[in-house]
Amino acid sequence: MAGENVVIMQGTVGSDMTRIISLNDSSLLLWNELQDKEFEVADVANILVENYGIDLATAERDAKAWVEKLQECNLIDN
Repeated sequence: MAGENVVIMQGTVGSDMTRIISLNDSSLLLWNELQDKEFEVADVANILVENYGIDLATAERDAKAWVEKLQECNLIDN
């Protein structure tokens, strides 16, 4: 959408509950790598380490925050 990477969530029939969630480059990478797969925070952290060369502690912190945000937006189950 206009050069941005987004996830569009449709609401229920009869209500305007459409939500657009913008993904930055690292979120898009994770989304593409993990879409339709079961994963844990450690899997997310490993992708971050492999692609960005950051230390594991930072990757784990960022991975946990990313997973929590997806849960908050109801994009993944708890």
